[in-house]
Amino acid sequence: MAQTVGRNIAAPLLFLNLIMYLIVVGFASWCLNRFINGQTNHPSFGGNGATMFFLTFALLAGVLGVASKFIGGNHIRAWRSDSLAAAGSTSLIAWAITALAFGIFYLASLSFQFLRSDPIESNRLACKEINLGQHRGWRLRVVEAFIIILTFTQFLYLLLLHASMFSSRYGPGYRDTDYGIGAGPSVDPAGPKGVGGGAATGTRV
Repeated sequence: MAQTVGRNIAAPLLFLNLIMYLIVVGFASWCLNRFINGQTNHPSFGGNGATMFFLTFALLAGVLGVASKFIGGNHIRAWRSDSLAAAGSTSLIAWAITALAFGIFYLASLSFQFLRSDPIESNRLACKEINLGQHRGWRLRVVEAFIIILTFTQFLYLLLLHASMFSSRYGPGYRDTDYGIGAGPSVDPAGPKGVGGGAATGTRV
């Protein structure tokens, strides 16, 4: 079918993002546990002033990302317009939190600095943590790298889910009404007898 083009592209990307989100959850949980226990001097952890905020949003992004991939997997299996609504909304929320962890949404801080006539600095989370420097262990660097990668791959996956807005060959759209495949004409059970609903007409015995 023509509508399987988008599914054939989105399915591998969904699996790839699921694996990366699971890695983010695992490493971010380990790093956050070390941070809470005050073990920031661990060789594979380290960190700086932005680490706590970054790990909090990274862990939240990972959990939401994994949940959205399970719902997205149901949409890939069903590939209908009613399942698209759930998959699209959860994927959008997961991407927004991932982008927040990456630090794209720093417009408020940038505007505040502009009003104060301060030099514009980087106020992003992952980018801010990298710019602050200091020792960052390999586990923390893994979380940073996967958050940066997922910001773009999750956005690409979100675009593939909504590609049907531009062409129906990429999948079902929100306005499609053909939920069933091979279904006959709709029947109104409350309709008049003998006209597509109710009991079938026949001779009275």
